[in-house]
Amino acid sequence: MINVAVCGANGKMGKKVVSTVENDSELTLSAKIDINNAEYSSVEDAIEKGAKIDLLVDFTQPDSVFNNAKTCLNNKIKIVIGTTGLTDGQIEELKSLSQKNNTACFIAPNFSTGAVLMMKFAQMAAKYFDNAEIIEFHHNQKKDAPSGTAIKTAQLMKDAKETFTLGNVPEKETIQGARGGKSYSDIHIHSVRMPGYMASQEVIFGSNGQTLKIRHDSTDRDCYMQGVLLAVKYAASHNEFVYGLDNIL
Repeated sequence: MINVAVCGANGKMGKKVVSTVENDSELTLSAKIDINNAEYSSVEDAIEKGAKIDLLVDFTQPDSVFNNAKTCLNNKIKIVIGTTGLTDGQIEELKSLSQKNNTACFIAPNFSTGAVLMMKFAQMAAKYFDNAEIIEFHHNQKKDAPSGTAIKTAQLMKDAKETFTLGNVPEKETIQGARGGKSYSDIHIHSVRMPGYMASQEVIFGSNGQTLKIRHDSTDRDCYMQGVLLAVKYAASHNEFVYGLDNIL
């Protein structure tokens, strides 16, 4: 049995993960960690009180996930991260810590298999189009922008070419941010935050006479649980660093 702790256990995603772990015959829920009314208030608290943790699943906040991950890796606890908002530098540091301590660190910008396929399809289409932009939609309680999924999508597309703004005229924003944020290979990312959405993303490709739109919509958090289980069981049997669910599908 794999002893799994859930950090952010009282959040919307955390509650889903807790239920999923409890209902899987290969896993044991060994600790619920949350700053609000849980068995343990922090990862450090759980370690100090002797909780038996083989692997921790983190669905917390962008301002806490990095320290949680470092604490786990430095204590030889494997970690699966669903919290977005990590910078490129932080991800590289966690990769180094994972390798140094020979302890698995699995970061997934999105655990939905449909979203992973959307990203892979965008990667495939990128080499056929010279222009592309990304629009991502989330509920208005999401703190980080752009989403981890949008960033990962742009990273997958960037290897196709140096810029996705071929033929664009020099631009001047009369309202700052009107053109979104410029990411890898000049891919503009637009973040929408609004009640009524859960998580959606659209990648728009254009060339003379045609556009291609690749879109994925998440309407229930159940869609992430298959991917969470895949990541947990992979990390439990490996000691490597992995960024993206696509690497194990």
